[in-house]
Amino acid sequence: MQPIAFWKMNGSGNDFILIDNRDGKIAEKDMKHLAERSCRRRESIGADGIIFIINSDRYDFAWRFFNADGSEAEMCGNGGRCVARFANLNGLAGKRMTFETLAGPISAEVTDRIVKVLMPVPSGLKTDIEISFKPGWLSVDFINTGVPHVVVQVEDLRNHPVFEQGRAIRYHSMFSPAGTNADFIKVKGPDSIELRTYERGVEDETLACGTGAIASALIANIRGIVSSPVRVATKGGEELKI
Repeated sequence: MQPIAFWKMNGSGNDFILIDNRDGKIAEKDMKHLAERSCRRRESIGADGIIFIINSDRYDFAWRFFNADGSEAEMCGNGGRCVARFANLNGLAGKRMTFETLAGPISAEVTDRIVKVLMPVPSGLKTDIEISFKPGWLSVDFINTGVPHVVVQVEDLRNHPVFEQGRAIRYHSMFSPAGTNADFIKVKGPDSIELRTYERGVEDETLACGTGAIASALIANIRGIVSSPVRVATKGGEELKI
């Protein structure tokens, strides 16, 4: 294989490999395999996901987004911020742009070092879902913000078993066959929450999750425990405003 130029970018702790594939040098059939190989930490470049930028007939550009396990995702919030920054820096688009995803067209705006992304309209809201969970039952909320998310409010977020419980929720039969991401939140103040996320496709806790931050902020606001706009503190240290 010929050498492939790439960028490594980070959004709130989520890190991504970005490849400008508008010339089609990487065939569609090879994208999944390249994602699996390139995203392995300690063995390769290492990342939460890989973004292939491709041509679009209707918008500034399009993308194909693959998780670290090679699965393709409809949307990724922090990935969207990174690709918008990349597009602006490399002349693919101006400060305002629209790009095509499996979740639909996404608009973004780049202002200095701030990147704003207008996400898809949320869908599938379900509250107070009771799921079987050892040693009993767990009450959760669900919403799709481009990808599916379960949100759970906890008291001790720092010591919560995010990996173990997140993995159990991700593979729970209630959300099969596609599975779901799992977000654990704690209220910090009248308009702020803390968030930890187990990400489907990465199959581990990540330092941040844009779609998870949106899901968590929406659920917290719907439940009346925080006011809007909501400030979301991520494990990576950055605060997102939703």
